Amino acid sequence: MSDVKAELDQLMHSFLGAFTNTGGSRPNVNAVHEVFIPQGMIIKNVGGEPVVYNLDAFVEPREKILTDGTLTEFSEWEVAERTEIFGSIAHRFSEYRKSGFLDGEWFEGSGRKTTQFVRTPVGWRMSSMAWDDA
Repeated sequence: MSDVKAELDQLMHSFLGAFTNTGGSRPNVNAVHEVFIPQGMIIKNVGGEPVVYNLDAFVEPREKILTDGTLTEFSEWEVAERTEIFGSIAHRFSEYRKSGFLDGEWFEGSGRKTTQFVRTPVGWRMSSMAWDDA
């Protein structure tokens, strides 16, 4: 079970790290396709109406703002999590923080993510994620 937990921890770390552009580093947004199943979905549930993305629709606008100077020195990290594993499925409830410069203005934020995982023939992968900012 601890091997599975370590694999899920690494998937979450890779996902969050995909958008980091601190210290002039280039974000590795393609990591999203590596940690998710191809049919994965990501849901922004902040405010009124949920916004449901497939992987490309989620990655493309973020890659643009992370590389065109709009969002700089950005990072996002987990501060707490609870993971439940049952056979070939798992669920993680995370608390995260984020910070960076958006249009030259420093910001800090936080929120919660719920992530579902499935075991595939090539290892564990994320199947869906939803988040709400605090």
